[in-house]
Amino acid sequence: MVVALVSMGTGPVVAEPAGFIHADGTRLVDGRGADFAVKGINLGNWLVPEGYMFKFKRALSPIEIAAVIETLIGPAAADRFWTRFRDVYVGKDDIDFLKAAGVNTVRVPLNWRLFVEPGTQPGDDRFDGPGWSLLDRLVAWCADAGLHAIIDLHAAPGGQTGVNHDDGPGFPLTFYVPRYRELTIALWQKLAARYRDQTAVLGYDLMNEPISPYSDVDYLNPQLEPLYRDIVAAIRSIDPKHVVLLGGAQWDTNFAVFGRPFDGNAVYTYHKFWANPTRDALQSYVNFSNYWHVPVLIGETGEYNNGWNEKFRRLNERFGFGWIFWPYKNLDSNLAVTTIQKPAGWDLIAAAGSAANPSLPSRDQAQAILDAYLEAAKFRNVHINAGYLRSLGLAAP
Repeated sequence: MVVALVSMGTGPVVAEPAGFIHADGTRLVDGRGADFAVKGINLGNWLVPEGYMFKFKRALSPIEIAAVIETLIGPAAADRFWTRFRDVYVGKDDIDFLKAAGVNTVRVPLNWRLFVEPGTQPGDDRFDGPGWSLLDRLVAWCADAGLHAIIDLHAAPGGQTGVNHDDGPGFPLTFYVPRYRELTIALWQKLAARYRDQTAVLGYDLMNEPISPYSDVDYLNPQLEPLYRDIVAAIRSIDPKHVVLLGGAQWDTNFAVFGRPFDGNAVYTYHKFWANPTRDALQSYVNFSNYWHVPVLIGETGEYNNGWNEKFRRLNERFGFGWIFWPYKNLDSNLAVTTIQKPAGWDLIAAAGSAANPSLPSRDQAQAILDAYLEAAKFRNVHINAGYLRSLGLAAP
C-alpha cells in the first residue's frame, strides 16, 4: 500500500489516500473494497501497566504499581521512571519490527488518567496529559510503517470492569456515577475529533471487558448497550468514518447483551483465553455474526502455548474472524512476541509489589535495578520469540 505522509502541524501524521477500514457485511474491507483480515498484537502494559507483567502479586492496578515504584525511589525519580518507561517500552523500532513480521494491526490500551487533567468535568476543555503526545507518536509510526492502530479505552473514568486493569476502585463506577459516564463519552468525542482523519487508525474499541462477572450483572448488563449508543452518537457527531468496536459484557464474552446493531460501521469483539480450540468455543459468536450480518473479531487471546496459539488462530480464521493476540512484550515470559530479560535483582522489586510488609532495597539499589529493567525493555535488548510468531503465521524478520 502506497501512502503519502502529510503534516498536521502539532498533531500526528496523516496517511493519504489509503482510505478507511470499514465494515461490509461480516467482513472488514479497506478503502479499495479488498478484504482486510486483522492480524494484530496488543501493546499491553505500555499505557496501562499490569501487576503480573512486573511479577507483582499484590500491586496489580496502575495506581498500585505506581505507588510501589514511588515507595522504592521517591516521587521525583518515579516520575522520571514512568517517562522513560513510556519512551522505551514501545518505540518506533518495535512498530517497524511488527510490520516486518507480518502484523497489520496493533491494539493500544489506554488509561483515561493519561488524557484528562484531574478535576476535569465533562464540559471542560482540560483534556490534557502525556497520553496525547504518546498516542500521536504511535499513530504516526503506524502510518509510516503501514500498520493500523485500534484505540482501546482499557481503563475508563471510574472503572468499567471492576477489577485491577481498569485502574478503578474495584467496582464498575462508570455505570453508577453520572460524571464518570459523561466523562467517558466526552473523552471519546475528544479522541474522535483528534483522529477522525487518520486512516492509520482502524477504529475505536469503546470499553475493554466491561462489567466483570463479580459485579451486579443483572443490574449492569442492560446498561451496556445504551452507554455504547451514547458514546457512538458522540463519536459520529465528529467522525462518521471510523469503525467502532463493541465488546461484550463479562470480559468481552457475553453478546447476549446486544440487540439489533445500531451502527452500520461496527465490529463486535470478544475475548477468550485458554479455551478448547474447537468450534464450540466460537459458536455463539459465529451465530451472532451470521444472524446480524456483522463482523466479529477476537480482541484478546493467547498466553498459553504455541501449539494452542496456532490452533485457536486457525479456528478464528476459519470463520472469518480477525485476531489480536496478547501481549507484544512481557517480562521473563515466552508467552509473548518478545521477552524482556529479567535484570539482576528484579526479585527485590517483585517482592516490593507482592509482600504485605516487604524488606525494601535501598533507593540507590532500587534505582539501579529499575534502570537495568528500562534498558532491558528496549527493542534492541529483548528476546524475539520466533516460535510464538510462527504460531501466528508470522515470521521474525
